[in-house]
Amino acid sequence: MAKVFADALALAQERQISTEGDLGPLFQAPPPQVDAEVLRQLRFMYEAGGWVLVESALADLPADLRWLFESGAVTLAQLVELHRTLGITSAADLAGELRRDAVRRVPGFDPGVEAAVGHALRSLRAAIPRIPLGRAKSLVDPFLVELRRHAGILWAEPVGSLRRGQDSVGDIEIMAPANDPSIAFDAALEMPDITRCLHRGPRRLYVLTDRVQIGIRSPQPAVAGGMFLYLTGSPGHVEALGARAAERGWKLEPEGLVKVSGSPAISETEEEIYAALGLPWIPPEIRNGDGEIAAAAEGALPALVSRTDIKGDLHMHTHFSDGRDTVEAMVAGCAALGYQYLAITDHSPHSAASRNLSIESVKRQADEIAKLRAKYPGITILHGCEVDILLDGRLDFADRILQEFDIVLASLHESGGQPPDQLMRRYVAAMRHPLVTIITHPTNRMIPYRRGYELDYERLFASAVETRTVVEIDGAPSHLDLDSTLARHAAKAGATLVINSDSHRADLLERQMELGLLTARRGWIEPRHVLNTRPIGEVREVIAAKRSV
Repeated sequence: MAKVFADALALAQERQISTEGDLGPLFQAPPPQVDAEVLRQLRFMYEAGGWVLVESALADLPADLRWLFESGAVTLAQLVELHRTLGITSAADLAGELRRDAVRRVPGFDPGVEAAVGHALRSLRAAIPRIPLGRAKSLVDPFLVELRRHAGILWAEPVGSLRRGQDSVGDIEIMAPANDPSIAFDAALEMPDITRCLHRGPRRLYVLTDRVQIGIRSPQPAVAGGMFLYLTGSPGHVEALGARAAERGWKLEPEGLVKVSGSPAISETEEEIYAALGLPWIPPEIRNGDGEIAAAAEGALPALVSRTDIKGDLHMHTHFSDGRDTVEAMVAGCAALGYQYLAITDHSPHSAASRNLSIESVKRQADEIAKLRAKYPGITILHGCEVDILLDGRLDFADRILQEFDIVLASLHESGGQPPDQLMRRYVAAMRHPLVTIITHPTNRMIPYRRGYELDYERLFASAVETRTVVEIDGAPSHLDLDSTLARHAAKAGATLVINSDSHRADLLERQMELGLLTARRGWIEPRHVLNTRPIGEVREVIAAKRSV
């Protein structure tokens, strides 16, 4: 339907007919070059209700085109010309073409329309709900797997806020360079759960799946690096790079670096573009326009923590509390990931979880873990607990129970209506307890529903340093807590961090660790900041040092 409507508007423009929502004039003595089948479909659309079907056609457009029209900045005819003349399908395309004044080449545009488009672009997605990072990852991964299995696709990676690992994502687009992507596009359209195709061109495909738009761009390999850099963003990072390029006689375009003197463009890889600007490659998670380019120029970029640095996972749940799987399933999952150690940390009695540990089940779980240690000698299994911090600051197990655990994590799961100062007192009391090694998900936010506690986090981090308590970056998609900004503050304060999955299923151990790592990397966190980049002997030393206080 979107194609039919675009054809209608194109025909209207060719005949210089102003439709203004009325396609009737198209059927008055149509010119001989008009395809009869197109005309038949147009007549059916018009007679069946005109604008009702037009609105349906708009719903089948790539989302940014639809939102641009709904902003009132352009007419439908101008929207079609934007797409036909410049190939625009997204806000990123539009921003790039505005930056290089290409919009002025579009028939029917004048400075007033250009200004209106620029104004609309600034707030184009302001009212559009963002997609939580965890959901975005789960939606995009099957497409990445499908694209990467085709020999013609050089590589396939997400771009935009998804590649940068933001807590929530504005849109989902994939870059997949190829000389000819048609076979891969055919296969993508056959994937299960595809609701409909919104747009297919020679090098772009937009589909709707689970009520979310997925875009796939397949540029020629020669310009893939420039487009990868531009579409990854952020706007602040790209603008700062553009300013640096201008100082060196280059112009940064969406397709890459162009020398003002007319030298060949540099656009095949991101690394080549950064090198031409006198910079090392900058990890996408820190491309936020807040000092990363200056740090790169000074040779002061952090060596960000990565998956290969992680030696274990110290926070997960089993069917002894609200986890889905058995202890052995979690142990086997961690062993398959190559971890040296893990901690089983089910919930204490007063947690609001669906099931919780009792004094009796603690003993049963300990016995089970003892048997698994013999069965899995290649991985260290710590018996732990995620114990609630009660309203009065006490812990949810007596010390005689807590001291039987190898590691104790302490958490706030509810505020009880208490003000921030009281919540802080509960945290500090828990951190001062010698048996507590880790404070988990400190803000207790729930993405996208709950912002989290409004605390004095600098005081929290100072208390963590003072008491030698580790602070967690939690990879559960509903938490991602500490967030990247707070994680960076915690590291600057000297606190030791730990990156955990908080997984409740064996098949999500890797996914949630990856989300935790993305969050940590956005916070400029290095391996030296992170407890579980260390071997098990050092982890035990940290636990013992706190307990000896």
